[in-house]
Amino acid sequence: MLATSLPSPTTFTLSSLLQTFKKTKTTPVHCSSPPPPPPPPPPSMDPQPKGVAVCGGGVIGVCTAYFLAKKGAAVTLIEKSSVACAASGKSGGFLALDWCDGGPLSSLARASFNLHRSLAEELNGTESYGYRPLTTLSLTITESGKQGQSSRVQNLPSWVDGPARDLRAIGSTETTAQVHPQMFTKTLLSKAVEKYGVEVVIGKVESVGVEEGRVDSVVLEGGRVIESDSVVLALGPWSGKFEMLSSLFRVYGLRAHSIVLEPKEPDAITPHALFLSYYPAQGGKPMDPEVYPRPSGEVYLCGMSSEVEVPEDPEQIVGDPESLEVLKRVASTVSSHLVEGEARLKVEQACFLPCTDDSVPVIGEIPGVKGCYVATGHNCWGILNGPATGAAMAELIVDGQSTIVDLAGFSPARFVGRRRKS
Repeated sequence: MLATSLPSPTTFTLSSLLQTFKKTKTTPVHCSSPPPPPPPPPPSMDPQPKGVAVCGGGVIGVCTAYFLAKKGAAVTLIEKSSVACAASGKSGGFLALDWCDGGPLSSLARASFNLHRSLAEELNGTESYGYRPLTTLSLTITESGKQGQSSRVQNLPSWVDGPARDLRAIGSTETTAQVHPQMFTKTLLSKAVEKYGVEVVIGKVESVGVEEGRVDSVVLEGGRVIESDSVVLALGPWSGKFEMLSSLFRVYGLRAHSIVLEPKEPDAITPHALFLSYYPAQGGKPMDPEVYPRPSGEVYLCGMSSEVEVPEDPEQIVGDPESLEVLKRVASTVSSHLVEGEARLKVEQACFLPCTDDSVPVIGEIPGVKGCYVATGHNCWGILNGPATGAAMAELIVDGQSTIVDLAGFSPARFVGRRRKS
């Protein structure tokens, strides 16, 4: 497992160690004739691997680095702060096979859900990052109702003993699952470093070097230059602060809040994700918080989102105290196992979800800049769609086209000539 913070700049790689060990083969020379020419390299010899700089240590950047390195590229992952320190470490980690059907994300989501399943088998995801299928329920909770009122609702998990109604199943163990997002991201990166030689650099990307319309490097704060054949900008909500991207399209941040509770009786909490229509006591429109029990025994709750300015440093993100208090009330209303005294408040936090004006991620090569790619704007589906995005980007960069997902609808070229919203 990687450390969550490293001094700047820091690099490490296993591939460099392997370069010192080379086998040589000698050819006998006969005095009666000139030495024969050296044999040509065998056809199976791999060409020089492509050098790719992936900027951003969230789930999108890490998945891209992993699949690129698996295809033989020489990858440097550059992260400003620490790996999975923002939304990739603070989100719910919910996965759904078919919730995006009928929309532009359908093929991406389906491919990625299946990739999550195969990655969990490859990386022992059940143990290493809490991967598990689960049942997902939709229900209505009225805050002013009385505890125990939900006992009249059939098939409701026993730990949900708040005033619930309108229960229905919206996902099964075949169509919904979960991961611990930070542990998933770090496990995948650890594998990429140890097995495929990915190099990790902690430093801030200041600019991308472009020569005659093609990228050739990444320049870090402090002047360090990392030469690269290709560059991937996977900067999440910080894409909007990078001029090369912000001049073409808008990415804004939606701040979402969450809390993590540790109930005294974790074994009582069954693997049921809850999507709520929550009516507060003071009236008004219902809210839509979500509740995710985790295999560790923790219970994660999220909601209360709003568009606000993204800070420069992900470590500076703070939540709105009132929004966090609402989530605590939701928890205590949903279950007596989650009230203060029966559960310890482990974490209260906020993160920014990267959003685009057309609600579609931006995945592909930047028009007019050969070898420069972008992958951002995944909104609340970043953890779900990370694997397929990374695999598709790897195919696009190494092979010239993606076969796992058709990326045409995600291309940044769609913004050319379109008036950008302010």
